[in-house]
Amino acid sequence: MFGFGKPTTLPTADQALPGRSQQMWSLGRHLVLDAPVVTDEVPEGHEVAILGLGCFWGAEEIYWQLPGVWSTSVGYAGGSTPNPTYDEVCSGHTGHTEAIRVVFDPSVVSYADLVKKFFEIHDPTQGMRQGNDVGTQYRSAIYWTTPEQEQTARELTKVYGDELARRGLGEITTEIRPASETPYYYAEDAHQQYLAKNPFGYRCHANTGVAFPEPA
Repeated sequence: MFGFGKPTTLPTADQALPGRSQQMWSLGRHLVLDAPVVTDEVPEGHEVAILGLGCFWGAEEIYWQLPGVWSTSVGYAGGSTPNPTYDEVCSGHTGHTEAIRVVFDPSVVSYADLVKKFFEIHDPTQGMRQGNDVGTQYRSAIYWTTPEQEQTARELTKVYGDELARRGLGEITTEIRPASETPYYYAEDAHQQYLAKNPFGYRCHANTGVAFPEPA
């Protein structure tokens, strides 16, 4: 958390740290949802959402409480370094943002609802920061996993952006990219369900205070 003096520009692939060929840690079951943390295989009929919205500890806690969410994990997305560590990501030299991976049942909670929640619980206008947390790993991001998710993400970004503009607030800086372009790497076990393990731990919920507008 925090990060004054850290880089606020993304490294190129050539500049990024080399990383490693394999993940160095194993992960067990979700402490809250009693599902696998590693969800490379998802239940039939479920979808995956990958979102970056600041410090991933507090973000994951919010999403594991939503009905219809089967599993959550925290990890690193959007960068160049393979299988990075937390310290490497926090250095600003991997290009990753802290992200959460949400496996959900769309018959219970829609992808649109997850994205609306995303916009309400962080500030998507802050660029390479969230509140006092400064650095490339805190940038806002949506990594879509289906064409339908991309359409939804872009439509809702415009709706929320228009609402922020109406209120005289900043422009949305959220990075929207296909997940296929940017592998998601699971974070170390200590960071998974961090706030279930440390109930009084750090939560960063910088936000605009603007609710997602309801249709007229």
